[in-house]
Amino acid sequence: MEKQHKNNRTLDMYVRLCEGKSINKREEAKRFGVDERSIQRDLDDIRAFLSGRAESAGDTREVVYDRAREGFVMTGSEEGLLDNDEIFAVSKILLESRAFTKKEIGTILDKLVSGCVPQKNMKLVSDLISNEKYHYVELNHKSALKNKLWVLGEKVKQCRLMEITYKKEVSSKEIVKRVIEPVGLVFSEYYFYLNAFIVEKNEEGKYVQIYDYPTVFRIDRIKSYKDLDETFKIPYMDRFEEGEFRKRVQFMFPGTLTYLQFRFTGNSIEAILDRIPTAKVVSESKKGCVIEAEVYGTGILMWLLSQGKNVEVIKPKSMREEMKKILQETLSNY
Repeated sequence: MEKQHKNNRTLDMYVRLCEGKSINKREEAKRFGVDERSIQRDLDDIRAFLSGRAESAGDTREVVYDRAREGFVMTGSEEGLLDNDEIFAVSKILLESRAFTKKEIGTILDKLVSGCVPQKNMKLVSDLISNEKYHYVELNHKSALKNKLWVLGEKVKQCRLMEITYKKEVSSKEIVKRVIEPVGLVFSEYYFYLNAFIVEKNEEGKYVQIYDYPTVFRIDRIKSYKDLDETFKIPYMDRFEEGEFRKRVQFMFPGTLTYLQFRFTGNSIEAILDRIPTAKVVSESKKGCVIEAEVYGTGILMWLLSQGKNVEVIKPKSMREEMKKILQETLSNY
Protein backbone atom coordinates (compact mmCIF):
# COMPACT_ATOMS: atom_id res chain seq x y z
CA MET A 1 0.00 0.00 0.00
CA GLU A 2 2.83 2.39 0.89
CA LYS A 3 4.51 1.68 -2.47
CA GLN A 4 1.23 2.40 -4.27
CA HIS A 5 0.95 5.76 -2.47
CA LYS A 6 4.51 6.62 -3.49
CA ASN A 7 3.86 5.71 -7.14
CA ASN A 8 0.69 7.80 -7.22
CA ARG A 9 2.51 10.70 -5.56
CA THR A 10 5.39 10.56 -8.04
CA LEU A 11 3.07 10.32 -11.05
CA ASP A 12 0.98 13.22 -9.76
CA MET A 13 4.05 15.45 -9.51
CA TYR A 14 5.32 14.31 -12.92
CA VAL A 15 2.04 15.23 -14.59
CA ARG A 16 2.01 18.67 -12.96
CA LEU A 17 5.61 19.27 -13.99
CA CYS A 18 4.64 18.36 -17.59
CA GLU A 19 1.81 20.90 -17.34
CA GLY A 20 4.36 23.62 -16.52
CA LYS A 21 3.55 23.85 -12.81
CA SER A 22 6.16 24.18 -10.08
CA ILE A 23 6.73 21.76 -7.20
CA ASN A 24 7.50 23.19 -3.74
CA LYS A 25 8.87 20.49 -1.46
CA ARG A 26 7.37 21.91 1.73
CA GLU A 27 3.90 22.25 0.20
CA GLU A 28 4.06 18.79 -1.38
CA ALA A 29 5.14 17.19 1.89
CA LYS A 30 2.18 18.80 3.65
CA ARG A 31 -0.20 17.83 0.86
CA PHE A 32 0.75 14.14 0.88
CA GLY A 33 1.48 13.83 4.62
CA VAL A 34 5.14 12.84 4.23
CA ASP A 35 8.46 14.49 5.02
CA GLU A 36 10.41 16.61 2.51
CA ARG A 37 13.01 13.86 2.06
CA SER A 38 10.31 11.64 0.52
CA ILE A 39 9.41 14.41 -1.92
CA GLN A 40 13.09 14.82 -2.79
CA ARG A 41 13.37 11.08 -3.51
CA ASP A 42 10.30 11.37 -5.79
CA LEU A 43 11.96 14.21 -7.67
CA ASP A 44 15.16 12.17 -7.95
CA ASP A 45 13.14 9.29 -9.44
CA ILE A 46 11.62 11.66 -12.01
CA ARG A 47 15.09 12.99 -12.86
CA ALA A 48 16.41 9.44 -13.30
CA PHE A 49 13.48 8.62 -15.59
CA LEU A 50 14.16 11.71 -17.74
CA SER A 51 17.89 10.95 -17.79
CA GLY A 52 17.18 7.49 -19.17
CA ARG A 53 14.92 8.97 -21.88
CA ALA A 54 17.64 11.46 -22.78
CA GLU A 55 19.93 8.58 -23.71
CA SER A 56 17.35 6.39 -25.47
CA ALA A 57 14.92 8.89 -27.02
CA GLY A 58 16.72 12.22 -27.16
CA ASP A 59 14.45 13.73 -24.48
CA THR A 60 15.98 17.06 -23.37
CA ARG A 61 13.70 17.66 -20.36
CA GLU A 62 15.17 18.24 -16.92
CA VAL A 63 13.82 19.03 -13.46
CA VAL A 64 15.60 22.08 -12.01
CA TYR A 65 15.04 24.50 -9.13
CA ASP A 66 13.56 27.87 -10.12
CA ARG A 67 14.35 30.50 -7.48
CA ALA A 68 11.80 32.97 -8.85
CA ARG A 69 8.97 30.43 -8.48
CA GLU A 70 10.43 28.90 -5.29
CA GLY A 71 10.00 25.40 -6.59
CA PHE A 72 11.13 22.73 -9.03
CA VAL A 73 10.08 23.04 -12.69
CA MET A 74 10.57 21.07 -15.87
CA THR A 75 12.66 22.61 -18.65
CA GLY A 76 13.53 21.45 -22.17
CA SER A 77 11.26 19.54 -24.52
CA GLU A 78 10.37 15.97 -25.37
CA GLU A 79 11.80 14.66 -28.63
CA GLY A 80 9.13 14.30 -31.30
CA LEU A 81 6.89 17.06 -29.95
CA LEU A 82 6.53 20.37 -31.72
CA ASP A 83 7.58 23.72 -30.27
CA ASN A 84 5.00 26.49 -29.94
CA ASP A 85 6.20 28.26 -33.05
CA GLU A 86 6.26 25.04 -35.09
CA ILE A 87 2.70 23.95 -34.28
CA PHE A 88 1.45 27.51 -34.72
CA ALA A 89 3.07 27.74 -38.18
CA VAL A 90 1.71 24.34 -39.28
CA SER A 91 -1.77 25.23 -38.01
CA LYS A 92 -1.73 28.54 -39.89
CA ILE A 93 -0.72 26.80 -43.12
CA LEU A 94 -3.51 24.24 -42.75
CA LEU A 95 -6.09 26.94 -42.03
CA GLU A 96 -4.97 29.12 -44.94
CA SER A 97 -5.00 26.17 -47.35
CA ARG A 98 -8.79 25.73 -46.87
CA ALA A 99 -8.22 22.19 -48.15
CA PHE A 100 -10.59 20.43 -45.75
CA THR A 101 -14.16 20.79 -44.55
CA LYS A 102 -14.71 22.71 -41.31
CA LYS A 103 -15.33 19.46 -39.43
CA GLU A 104 -12.16 17.86 -40.84
CA ILE A 105 -9.92 20.86 -40.08
CA GLY A 106 -11.23 21.00 -36.51
CA THR A 107 -10.46 17.32 -35.93
CA ILE A 108 -7.00 17.56 -37.52
CA LEU A 109 -5.98 20.63 -35.49
CA ASP A 110 -7.26 19.12 -32.24
CA LYS A 111 -5.20 15.98 -32.88
CA LEU A 112 -2.12 18.04 -33.77
CA VAL A 113 -2.34 20.01 -30.55
CA SER A 114 -3.09 17.03 -28.28
CA GLY A 115 -0.57 14.69 -29.91
CA CYS A 116 2.32 16.98 -30.85
CA VAL A 117 2.37 19.82 -28.33
CA PRO A 118 3.89 19.59 -24.82
CA GLN A 119 1.06 19.45 -22.30
CA LYS A 120 2.04 22.71 -20.62
CA ASN A 121 1.67 24.60 -23.94
CA MET A 122 -1.62 23.09 -25.11
CA LYS A 123 -3.91 25.85 -23.84
CA LEU A 124 -1.70 28.61 -25.25
CA VAL A 125 -1.56 27.01 -28.70
CA SER A 126 -5.29 26.21 -28.67
CA ASP A 127 -6.11 29.81 -27.76
CA LEU A 128 -3.90 31.17 -30.55
CA ILE A 129 -5.74 29.25 -33.28
CA SER A 130 -9.26 29.14 -31.79
CA ASN A 131 -10.46 32.34 -33.47
CA GLU A 132 -9.34 31.22 -36.92
CA LYS A 133 -10.92 27.80 -36.39
CA TYR A 134 -14.21 29.50 -35.54
CA HIS A 135 -14.15 31.75 -38.61
CA TYR A 136 -12.80 29.09 -40.98
CA VAL A 137 -14.63 29.13 -44.33
CA GLU A 138 -14.75 25.78 -46.09
CA LEU A 139 -14.78 25.46 -49.86
CA ASN A 140 -18.07 25.28 -51.74
CA HIS A 141 -17.75 21.61 -52.69
CA LYS A 142 -17.98 20.66 -48.96
CA SER A 143 -16.62 17.21 -49.79
CA ALA A 144 -14.77 15.18 -47.15
CA LEU A 145 -11.41 14.16 -48.55
CA LYS A 146 -9.29 12.34 -45.96
CA ASN A 147 -10.46 8.79 -46.64
CA LYS A 148 -10.55 9.33 -50.39
CA LEU A 149 -6.98 10.67 -50.34
CA TRP A 150 -5.73 7.58 -48.49
CA VAL A 151 -7.47 5.11 -50.81
CA LEU A 152 -6.19 6.87 -53.93
CA GLY A 153 -2.70 7.06 -52.42
CA GLU A 154 -2.76 3.29 -51.93
CA LYS A 155 -3.76 2.77 -55.58
CA VAL A 156 -0.87 4.97 -56.70
CA LYS A 157 1.57 2.97 -54.58
CA GLN A 158 0.15 -0.37 -55.76
CA CYS A 159 -0.05 0.69 -59.44
CA ARG A 160 -3.69 -0.42 -59.61
CA LEU A 161 -5.79 0.32 -62.67
CA MET A 162 -8.98 2.18 -61.71
CA GLU A 163 -12.29 3.23 -63.20
CA ILE A 164 -13.62 6.58 -62.02
CA THR A 165 -16.69 8.71 -62.63
CA TYR A 166 -15.76 12.38 -62.72
CA LYS A 167 -17.72 15.60 -62.70
CA LYS A 168 -16.20 18.01 -65.19
CA GLU A 169 -16.22 21.80 -64.85
CA VAL A 170 -19.09 22.94 -62.64
CA SER A 171 -20.71 24.92 -65.46
CA SER A 172 -21.11 21.83 -67.66
CA LYS A 173 -22.24 19.45 -64.87
CA GLU A 174 -21.17 16.61 -67.17
CA ILE A 175 -20.30 13.26 -65.58
CA VAL A 176 -17.72 11.21 -67.49
CA LYS A 177 -16.29 7.74 -66.95
CA ARG A 178 -12.55 7.13 -67.30
CA VAL A 179 -10.18 4.21 -66.91
CA ILE A 180 -6.93 5.51 -65.45
CA GLU A 181 -3.44 4.64 -64.27
CA PRO A 182 -3.08 6.72 -61.07
CA VAL A 183 0.50 7.94 -60.65
CA GLY A 184 0.55 10.77 -58.12
CA LEU A 185 -1.23 13.13 -55.71
CA VAL A 186 -0.55 16.86 -55.46
CA PHE A 187 -2.03 19.88 -53.67
CA SER A 188 -2.37 23.31 -55.28
CA GLU A 189 -4.48 26.45 -54.86
CA TYR A 190 -7.00 25.06 -52.31
CA TYR A 191 -7.51 21.65 -53.97
CA PHE A 192 -6.05 18.13 -53.98
CA TYR A 193 -5.47 16.55 -57.39
CA LEU A 194 -4.91 13.05 -58.71
CA ASN A 195 -2.41 12.75 -61.55
CA ALA A 196 -3.28 9.84 -63.82
CA PHE A 197 -2.83 8.60 -67.36
CA ILE A 198 -6.11 8.00 -69.20
CA VAL A 199 -6.08 4.59 -70.90
CA GLU A 200 -8.24 2.76 -73.41
CA LYS A 201 -8.25 -0.78 -74.72
CA ASN A 202 -6.50 -1.32 -78.04
CA GLU A 203 -7.38 -3.90 -80.70
CA GLU A 204 -5.59 -6.57 -78.67
CA GLY A 205 -7.70 -5.81 -75.61
CA LYS A 206 -4.82 -4.24 -73.68
CA TYR A 207 -5.04 -0.89 -71.92
CA VAL A 208 -2.76 1.77 -73.48
CA GLN A 209 -2.19 5.42 -72.63
CA ILE A 210 -3.96 7.84 -74.98
CA TYR A 211 -1.78 10.86 -74.03
CA ASP A 212 1.94 11.19 -73.37
CA TYR A 213 1.34 13.27 -70.26
CA PRO A 214 -0.85 12.72 -67.18
CA THR A 215 -4.30 14.24 -66.81
CA VAL A 216 -5.17 16.12 -63.63
CA PHE A 217 -8.38 15.21 -61.77
CA ARG A 218 -9.61 17.36 -58.89
CA ILE A 219 -10.25 14.83 -56.15
CA ASP A 220 -13.45 16.39 -54.82
CA ARG A 221 -14.95 15.94 -58.31
CA ILE A 222 -14.23 12.21 -58.38
CA LYS A 223 -17.70 10.92 -57.58
CA SER A 224 -16.95 7.21 -57.52
CA TYR A 225 -14.05 4.87 -58.13
CA LYS A 226 -13.41 1.16 -58.29
CA ASP A 227 -10.43 -1.13 -58.56
CA LEU A 228 -10.26 -3.04 -61.84
CA ASP A 229 -8.16 -5.74 -60.18
CA GLU A 230 -5.34 -5.17 -62.66
CA THR A 231 -1.93 -3.60 -62.26
CA PHE A 232 0.09 -1.51 -64.67
CA LYS A 233 3.83 -1.03 -65.07
CA ILE A 234 5.80 2.13 -65.72
CA PRO A 235 9.56 1.82 -66.34
CA TYR A 236 11.60 3.26 -63.48
CA MET A 237 13.16 5.90 -65.72
CA ASP A 238 9.67 7.06 -66.79
CA ARG A 239 8.11 7.05 -63.32
CA PHE A 240 5.99 10.04 -62.39
CA GLU A 241 7.50 12.31 -59.76
CA GLU A 242 5.04 14.64 -58.03
CA GLY A 243 7.75 17.09 -57.01
CA GLU A 244 9.14 17.51 -60.51
CA PHE A 245 5.63 17.84 -61.99
CA ARG A 246 4.67 20.45 -59.39
CA LYS A 247 7.68 22.58 -60.30
CA ARG A 248 6.52 22.86 -63.89
CA VAL A 249 2.73 23.28 -63.71
CA GLN A 250 0.66 26.33 -62.81
CA PHE A 251 -2.96 26.22 -61.60
CA MET A 252 -3.11 22.51 -62.47
CA PHE A 253 -3.51 23.00 -66.22
CA PRO A 254 -1.53 20.03 -67.62
CA GLY A 255 -0.21 19.57 -71.13
CA THR A 256 2.99 19.03 -73.02
CA LEU A 257 6.34 20.19 -71.64
CA THR A 258 7.23 23.63 -73.02
CA TYR A 259 10.40 25.68 -72.86
CA LEU A 260 9.29 29.22 -72.01
CA GLN A 261 11.27 32.42 -72.32
CA PHE A 262 9.97 35.82 -71.20
CA ARG A 263 11.21 39.28 -70.24
CA PHE A 264 10.38 40.62 -66.80
CA THR A 265 10.60 44.33 -65.92
CA GLY A 266 9.06 44.23 -62.45
CA ASN A 267 10.80 44.78 -59.12
CA SER A 268 10.88 41.34 -57.51
CA ILE A 269 12.83 38.67 -59.37
CA GLU A 270 12.70 36.57 -56.20
CA ALA A 271 8.90 36.34 -56.46
CA ILE A 272 9.26 34.99 -60.02
CA LEU A 273 11.80 32.35 -59.00
CA ASP A 274 9.63 31.28 -56.06
CA ARG A 275 6.50 31.01 -58.21
CA ILE A 276 8.21 29.07 -61.03
CA PRO A 277 10.81 26.72 -59.45
CA THR A 278 12.36 25.81 -62.84
CA ALA A 279 12.93 29.47 -63.76
CA LYS A 280 16.43 30.90 -64.18
CA VAL A 281 17.66 34.32 -65.21
CA VAL A 282 19.68 34.06 -68.44
CA SER A 283 20.42 37.77 -69.00
CA GLU A 284 19.90 41.20 -67.44
CA SER A 285 19.81 44.64 -69.06
CA LYS A 286 18.07 48.00 -68.81
CA LYS A 287 15.17 46.42 -70.68
CA GLY A 288 14.67 43.88 -67.89
CA CYS A 289 15.59 40.30 -67.08
CA VAL A 290 15.19 37.46 -69.57
CA ILE A 291 13.98 34.34 -67.80
CA GLU A 292 13.72 30.76 -69.05
CA ALA A 293 11.68 27.95 -67.54
CA GLU A 294 10.22 24.51 -68.21
CA VAL A 295 6.44 24.40 -67.84
CA TYR A 296 3.61 21.97 -68.48
CA GLY A 297 0.48 23.12 -70.29
CA THR A 298 -1.05 26.58 -70.62
CA GLY A 299 -1.77 27.34 -66.97
CA ILE A 300 1.35 29.53 -66.95
CA LEU A 301 -0.54 32.01 -69.16
CA MET A 302 -2.90 32.82 -66.29
CA TRP A 303 0.02 33.78 -64.10
CA LEU A 304 1.85 35.70 -66.84
CA LEU A 305 -1.30 37.73 -67.52
CA SER A 306 -1.51 38.60 -63.83
CA GLN A 307 1.84 40.42 -64.15
CA GLY A 308 0.43 42.97 -66.60
CA LYS A 309 2.93 45.14 -68.47
CA ASN A 310 5.85 43.70 -66.46
CA VAL A 311 5.94 40.55 -68.62
CA GLU A 312 6.59 39.98 -72.33
CA VAL A 313 6.57 36.40 -73.67
CA ILE A 314 9.44 35.82 -76.12
CA LYS A 315 9.30 32.08 -76.81
CA PRO A 316 7.67 29.90 -77.94
CA LYS A 317 6.00 31.82 -80.72
CA SER A 318 2.71 29.97 -80.25
CA MET A 319 2.49 31.11 -76.62
CA ARG A 320 3.42 34.66 -77.55
CA GLU A 321 0.60 34.70 -80.12
CA GLU A 322 -1.81 33.24 -77.57
CA MET A 323 -0.91 36.01 -75.13
CA LYS A 324 -1.57 38.66 -77.79
CA LYS A 325 -4.93 37.08 -78.61
CA ILE A 326 -6.04 36.98 -74.98
CA LEU A 327 -4.94 40.58 -74.37
CA GLN A 328 -6.78 41.81 -77.46
CA GLU A 329 -9.94 39.97 -76.43
CA THR A 330 -9.62 41.38 -72.91
CA LEU A 331 -9.19 44.92 -74.24
CA SER A 332 -12.34 44.54 -76.35
CA ASN A 333 -14.33 44.17 -73.11
CA TYR A 334 -13.49 47.79 -72.33
